[in-house]
Amino acid sequence: MQCVAWVILEVIHSPRGASARMSILLLITIFAFSACVMYLVFRNFPELSEDEREKIQIPKDMDDAKALGTVLSKYKDTYYTQVLLAYFATYIFLQTFAIPGSIFLSILSGYLYPFPIALFLVCLCSGLGASFCYMLSYLVGRPMVYKYLTERAQKWSQQVDKHREHLINYIIFLRITPFLPNWFINITSPVINVPLGVFFLGTFLGKINHQTRSLLQRNIHSNTSLLVMLQSYVQ
Repeated sequence: MQCVAWVILEVIHSPRGASARMSILLLITIFAFSACVMYLVFRNFPELSEDEREKIQIPKDMDDAKALGTVLSKYKDTYYTQVLLAYFATYIFLQTFAIPGSIFLSILSGYLYPFPIALFLVCLCSGLGASFCYMLSYLVGRPMVYKYLTERAQKWSQQVDKHREHLINYIIFLRITPFLPNWFINITSPVINVPLGVFFLGTFLGKINHQTRSLLQRNIHSNTSLLVMLQSYVQ
């Protein structure tokens, strides 16, 4: 923790801003610290059989999602807090570092929890994860945006300026439409001066509309539930 704080302070107070070397060091440090937190979270998970341990992984496809859902549903009632914390931490970890897989966790939430809890959980995780990605980009992502995404960032900056007076509505609109990918919104928002509070609230509210349509599709049978929600989610 002290190491992470020291590197962050070095970046913030550097007279020339975050150099490329310091940015990489900060990114590696934060990722390593986050990975350690994830390890501690899963260390407190209930004891699993060998077959169950193989299914505890970030889902890469529908089969992985169904296998993970089967294991989590088995332990959810007895170890409610541990399962919820593991879900929460994993979702935010994936969102923060733009790692694929959160779509399947969104689907699993509707299978594991009642609709109101699942909807709030997914929207909160999406908002927090995107905000952490925003802050990570603020600290270390500016050189990458300026070098590789200059033209796209400039065009979006012009659109943001046009909607500056009702920026929350514009962020909500972007979250429920496919015009800009989420990762692009997350890493460029701090560069073009979208306020963090507006960014979080717009993301949270935008996800409500998106997730409600998916989560309401679930039914009692696990395989059918996951398949229907995935089809609804990706349409």
